[in-house]
Amino acid sequence: MAAIENLPQQPQHRNFVPIIPRHGVVTLSGYGIRAQVERGHLLLEDGIAADRRRARFPRVGHGLKRLVIIGSDGIVSLAAIRWLADQSVSLAMLERNGSVLATTGPVRPSDSRLRRAQALAQNNGAALQLGIQLIGAKLSGQEKVAREKLRNLTIADKIANYRAGLKSAANLEAVLAIEAAAASTYWSAWSNLQIFYPQMVLKRTPNHWRIFGARVSPLTGSPRLAVNPPNAILNYLYAILESEAHLAAAELGLDPGLGVLHKDRPNRESLACDLMEPARPLIDAYVFDLLNRGPLRREWFFEERSGNCRLMNTFAMQLSETALAWRRAVATYAEEAAGIFWQGRRKDPSPLPTRLTQARRSEAKGGNLPSRTPSVPQAKVRCPLCGSPVTTGSVYCAKCVPDVNRENMLRQAKLGQIATHSASAETRRAATQAKQAEALRRWDPSTLPNWLDEDFYRREILPRLASFAVKKIRLAISVSHPYADLIRKGERIPHPRHWLALANFVRTSPS
Repeated sequence: MAAIENLPQQPQHRNFVPIIPRHGVVTLSGYGIRAQVERGHLLLEDGIAADRRRARFPRVGHGLKRLVIIGSDGIVSLAAIRWLADQSVSLAMLERNGSVLATTGPVRPSDSRLRRAQALAQNNGAALQLGIQLIGAKLSGQEKVAREKLRNLTIADKIANYRAGLKSAANLEAVLAIEAAAASTYWSAWSNLQIFYPQMVLKRTPNHWRIFGARVSPLTGSPRLAVNPPNAILNYLYAILESEAHLAAAELGLDPGLGVLHKDRPNRESLACDLMEPARPLIDAYVFDLLNRGPLRREWFFEERSGNCRLMNTFAMQLSETALAWRRAVATYAEEAAGIFWQGRRKDPSPLPTRLTQARRSEAKGGNLPSRTPSVPQAKVRCPLCGSPVTTGSVYCAKCVPDVNRENMLRQAKLGQIATHSASAETRRAATQAKQAEALRRWDPSTLPNWLDEDFYRREILPRLASFAVKKIRLAISVSHPYADLIRKGERIPHPRHWLALANFVRTSPS
């Protein structure tokens, strides 16, 4: 799912950039990935050739909650896995094609009776109950996305009708048939969604990248190996969600591979895929906001010779920062699944502990119960010109603001030039010039006092004009606002016929 940047031809030196956890998540990618322990500290390193990143985390105050590794070129020592387990830090290893290679999380004591109840869920009706609940939550989320994000009320109503039909489903096959029909309707609302890119890269952007298109890839006949950026983003985030669902199931003592909706297959965590279903619409809503908060940068994506679109490491790292949000989303459904399996036992079971949400502990202490409604993380606003994140309150990034301001000034200047040469403007200008010419013709120079000359104006009148507003000067001698401003600054000497009026205005005389 994630591609790597090209190697420089002649690396001269190594630039070690510090690795800083963002939202508790650290993502490693590239070549020569290292995760080792030295003197009690976790050492992490990744990068390509001379451009490397490195970090050292102590056991206290490290801020780590998730470690995501993209690719398989590197070393993860046994001591590092033990360090992560001791600090309750989960590890997810993803292949670059979007598949989950391995996941590890905190090790907790499990109850074999729960796993036995999970295995018998197909026989006692618990599987059907769980399937209806998971697919019902998924269809409810899809309906919300179609109604609030896509603004397609027709599609939303159809999905609502499918969800209502779950009540009469007699078996899991009927539940899956309803889910498949709803999915086909749901993704049809996405097909014509426009995808935007910076204007400068449109010429080298394929046409099928500019719309969402079909959710099914023409390369595989399934969502795997996406051929455009939006579907590649969805696949990568679904891979993150799958790893979080695996960790949640394992932490509760469930078998991640023993599902109810997804059939048993080699190398597939069927229960993790089941628990993903109701959380998928949350990722869809996040991707919709991501696509609508600015253009996608072309350097975030890479197209292979087969046409498969992959994410570059830098962008994949940004998406990995949302892992904990999907963890919180899937935790609720994992606990509900464990509760349904547990209730399917013949004996009256005692309530299971809620290790993920701590809901029962909060209830026992009389505190506020945690919200059971998952939330969608906020996508960052991006510059509409280049796609870079906008960190200020401006619409554009700091790099593009000067260019935008310059273009706006040129546009306004052009509009002003056009406005000043319109027929009405020429008529007003001619009337003003005629008025001034008539005033000059009627003015008698003999009316000017002998003491009022240019030297007196510069010495006595001009310094006092600085204390008056431009508007008052304009009204005193009946000139335009820009000309009055130039007079006030001393950049223009008014006609002598205005000197006496200005002297009276500033109240000055020879005495």
